[in-house]
Amino acid sequence: MVGLGALLIEVGDTAQLEVVAPLLSTDALQVHAGSPVRIERWGGPGVLQGRVRAVEPAAFTKVSALGVEEQRVNVLIDLTSPPAQWAALGDGYRVVARVITREAQDVTLVPVSALFPLPSGAAAGVAASLEAENAEPRMAVFVVDGGRVRRTPVVLQARGSTHAWVKSGLDAGAQVVVYPPAALVEGARVKVRTP
Repeated sequence: MVGLGALLIEVGDTAQLEVVAPLLSTDALQVHAGSPVRIERWGGPGVLQGRVRAVEPAAFTKVSALGVEEQRVNVLIDLTSPPAQWAALGDGYRVVARVITREAQDVTLVPVSALFPLPSGAAAGVAASLEAENAEPRMAVFVVDGGRVRRTPVVLQARGSTHAWVKSGLDAGAQVVVYPPAALVEGARVKVRTP
């Protein structure tokens, strides 16, 4: 006995798999058709390549693991790696998709954990030097200089989940303090530790 409308069989072409990535709607605004994608942690060796085919026009509400309602948007991704590399993938498998929204060569990156908001009024001294760039520093880092820290205002070009792209204010190769405690002040002596 089969109930009316019961699904009996689902037919699909496993050689034409696509990845459906439910991104936060705020992140999906940065994604466009044609954006390159890296498929990681899919269960096989290496990283697979893909390309965004479409960003769906409607969002939906999903409750996160922490119980927070989030607006998500499905992003449809075509696999561009040779099919022999991902032949073991199947319908409903879990993958991690990294959509590349911006690429640049020779940029200065800093861990997001090193950034902190610049206190109001602290940017006055550096605003003149950055005036030509029409950018006002709103963030800062503590740079280690001769065993002491120096608060350094920075202008960010872009920010990701783990690193930020520094447009100006920080020299490449500078050592910065990650997770600076609130008690850390300008000129404090520090000791560099390697994790």
